[in-house]
Amino acid sequence: MKELQLKYGCNPNQKPSRIYVADGSDLPITVLCGKPGYINFLDAFNGWQLVKELKEATGLPAATSFKHVSPAGAAVGLPLDDTLKKIYWVDDMGELSPLACAYARARGADRMSSFGDFIALSDVCDKDTASIIKREVSDGVIAPGFTEEALEILKQKKKGNYVVIQIDEAYRPAPLEHKEVYGVTFEQGRQELSINDDLISNIVTANKELPESAKRDMKVALITLKYTQSNSVCFVKDGQAIGVGAGQQSRVHCTRLAGQKADNWFLRQSPQVLGLQFVDGIGRADRDNAIDVYIGNEYMDVLAEGAWQKIFKVKPEVFTEEEKRAWLDKMENVTLGSDAFFPFSDNIERAKKSGVKYIAEPGGSVRDDLVIETCDKYGMVMAFTGIRLFHH
Repeated sequence: MKELQLKYGCNPNQKPSRIYVADGSDLPITVLCGKPGYINFLDAFNGWQLVKELKEATGLPAATSFKHVSPAGAAVGLPLDDTLKKIYWVDDMGELSPLACAYARARGADRMSSFGDFIALSDVCDKDTASIIKREVSDGVIAPGFTEEALEILKQKKKGNYVVIQIDEAYRPAPLEHKEVYGVTFEQGRQELSINDDLISNIVTANKELPESAKRDMKVALITLKYTQSNSVCFVKDGQAIGVGAGQQSRVHCTRLAGQKADNWFLRQSPQVLGLQFVDGIGRADRDNAIDVYIGNEYMDVLAEGAWQKIFKVKPEVFTEEEKRAWLDKMENVTLGSDAFFPFSDNIERAKKSGVKYIAEPGGSVRDDLVIETCDKYGMVMAFTGIRLFHH
């Protein structure tokens, strides 16, 4: 297939719309189900690159949950403990395949942002992974293949309209890429930087102890940032992004945004949240939203008289700021990646509040010495990669 006509572009008034390869070669994809749109394909191709590189860098199956051309979550396929199974709503599914674990993590880290996601999988989609996808509100999935069982499950989703795309693993794009803005064509070499051990070997802090788990998490953070709209930072814990701050003009606003998402991920594991008793029949999205409000500053929206009865069987106690801070103080060994240098030490101060121990960033700020000094104050390990990872 040389080209694929689309219903419209980013918006319904932007017609005509199509995808094709400029040199006239075949498209590297086959649509197995549904009618993917313009933004679906933007998410699909960016997501596929992300998971492909995660698999190459870690040797583990990988998944990502994309929304509006940035990842809401990304992860590799490490086993889930009982708490994570519960907060990702898969505790009733028994043992899951590594790929299914990867998607449960990618989807579960920031469930509010992942609502209606486009999924990318590094490996052939299996029954376990398809069974999780079937439960979630999602636009589509791209993978190098699908088992017969998985495809049958996915084809039942959205009354047969769920988008399923198979991509050719052997496809390699041209070394030059082009983008047109206002009738002007931009050309640049593809971002082919390999995220490997050498890239994170320049440790500039007094503490130089970088365990293998932290190296893996640095790779997850940096690869995620390669496909996140800049400015961006990414918090990672145990092989999964737990907070992505995307598309902010201010670096510290990225850090605050991603840090808050990471905090919410950890707060969902607290006894106060795990003990919430929801009314029977509540929808998954309503349950996610209720938790998000309960752990935030607008908690009375779900605890007010007449409101809580629609959500909970038993009215929860207020989750106080002191209780939340005490729980968050238990979060540790978190990794933080940044797509460009930290211009001020306030980013490090904010990162510390979310348990950050390891940092990977390009370096190159005139205030690098102050950033390093702040890391040293907290015993952090920071690597300078020497390379920016802007993505637009």
